[in-house]
Amino acid sequence: MRPFVLAWIAHGARKEPDITSELPRLAAVTRPHGGSSVPGSVVVPRAGAGLHGGLPPGERLRVLLVEDDEGDAFLVGELLAETNSMIDLLVATSLSEARQRVMGVDCVLLDLGLPDAQGLDGLRRVLEMASGAAVCVLTGRSDEHLGIVAVAEGAQDYLVKGQVDGVLLTRALRYAVERKRADENARRLREVELRQAESARLERGLLPQPLMTTDEVAVHTFYRPGRHAALIGGDFYDVVQTRPDRIDLIVGDVCGHGVDEAALGVELRVAWRALVLAGVPDDEVLPALEQVLMSERRLQEIFATVATARLDLASARATVRLAGHPPPLLLSGGKVAPVPAKGGLLLGVRPRRPVAFDLEFDTDDWSLLMYTDGLIEGRVDGGDERLDVPGLTDLLADPANRAVPLAELPAWLVGRAEQINGGPLADDVAMLLVTRGGGR
Repeated sequence: MRPFVLAWIAHGARKEPDITSELPRLAAVTRPHGGSSVPGSVVVPRAGAGLHGGLPPGERLRVLLVEDDEGDAFLVGELLAETNSMIDLLVATSLSEARQRVMGVDCVLLDLGLPDAQGLDGLRRVLEMASGAAVCVLTGRSDEHLGIVAVAEGAQDYLVKGQVDGVLLTRALRYAVERKRADENARRLREVELRQAESARLERGLLPQPLMTTDEVAVHTFYRPGRHAALIGGDFYDVVQTRPDRIDLIVGDVCGHGVDEAALGVELRVAWRALVLAGVPDDEVLPALEQVLMSERRLQEIFATVATARLDLASARATVRLAGHPPPLLLSGGKVAPVPAKGGLLLGVRPRRPVAFDLEFDTDDWSLLMYTDGLIEGRVDGGDERLDVPGLTDLLADPANRAVPLAELPAWLVGRAEQINGGPLADDVAMLLVTRGGGR
């Protein structure tokens, strides 16, 4: 291969180095920091700043030089010794030897004319064996175009023999390592962003789409998980119209705030929709839903609260069932009151059918608000008292809310609850607001 002829500068004089007199030093390996010698390695000492000056101190780098010419390898070591390079230089004379020594190196300095690998074939093999390390290639003056192609193939940089000094070589190696790290960080960040985008699409797909065709009533929803940066939590809701005059509603809350609880909430919602669409009798739906909960939960301590309502628009009635859930609020005739349904046991505690409550609508202008307890568990003015059902009732009865459009009422309630709490609500919040006529 071509000799690696470099400008040799020492004490202001220019001379060609006597390589033959220095070759024995390649066999007598320097002991780094008092440690044991490693065959085939050259440890560049921490020399004082030479004529070129030293680079700012940084971390020590391990560089593997793959070079079969001992003279060229010696010159690389001497160039690095000109500066305070803080580089530990290892030398391999072939690609097969490099494969054994590449573990743990920060950068590979590769000659493209090795006995067992020529040109880009050697580069590709090094990139494969040293996927976590930066790679710089060495080329001759007449092969500079090959260095450009090597960068396109994946090398971080190329150096032309005879055109580098110690400072340039040190800088090129450090820049190559930093570029490699930046590329790896960008790749990992991109992978994380893709996974996050995929998770977000999945979570959005799990949110319910109300199944309703009638225009006799309007449904306004609100949903916000308590988990940071999540799109779905353990709270759930759904709306299903099974006949022109019948609409089924559900709002539920799985205890806990993790991903497992969110997944279980989705399972319960989908199971409820399937049961309703399958025509399961109203009083059999919640017991069947409890069976799903008990079979799918990961811990015996997991439970859920649920409120359901079946609206019969023809008879202006609703059948309400509660399983450990706060009661819906009825807005009608300018008044607000909780639906006096009897609260049953939580789902997952002990199988028992909740008692049904028949609600009659006295006018054609009413709203029914169903919600999860995350809305009412906030504190009142920083004290120990919680907002609870009476506090929520007072908020809705406040004349100030009359100016709030019904479609914006759920979000307005959350804003007022947070204002009273003195900060964001900690739990998931889900709401269904069903209105007919004027809605109040």
